[in-house]
Formats: sequence, C-alpha cells, structure tokens
Amino acid sequence: MIQTASIVGLAKTILILLLAYSIFKYVMRLISPWIIRSMARKMAQKFNQPPPNYNSQNEGDISIDKTEKKQHPKQDVGEYVDYEELD
Repeated sequence: MIQTASIVGLAKTILILLLAYSIFKYVMRLISPWIIRSMARKMAQKFNQPPPNYNSQNEGDISIDKTEKKQHPKQDVGEYVDYEELD
C-alpha cells in the first residue's frame, strides 16, 4: 500500500505544529517565573556564602608575607649608539 502526500495531510501537520508551539509558549510563560526565581535564590545563596579558602582572622589583624626577590643576571645587550637620519 503506497501512501501519497495530500494537501489535507500537510494542513493537519502544519496545524499540529502550530498548536504544539502555542501550547509550549503558554506553558513556558507560566513556568519561566518559577525557574528564574529559583535560579536567583541559588545565586543569592552562593553570593552570601564565604569563599572556601576564607580565613577567619579577627577584624583589624594584618599579616604581611614577604618573598625574596630573585636576582636576575644583568644581560649586557650592547652599547647604545645615537644616530642621525640622513636625507
């Protein structure tokens, strides 16, 4: 049994796609505020948490860690020669 394409079948397919799209849009309008609200709550919780490497020092305590500077050997590139441009 060979089936052929028909105008009625095409119209049904287009109507079904339009109906599915309309329902999807309507459902997303209902659900999206809930999704955005929950995402904002999660971001606020992460923002209010201290960082994982947070040191609980007393307020006003200062610590200075000095590192030794490495002496780089001075490289002698050469002698600077001033020159004038000739026309």
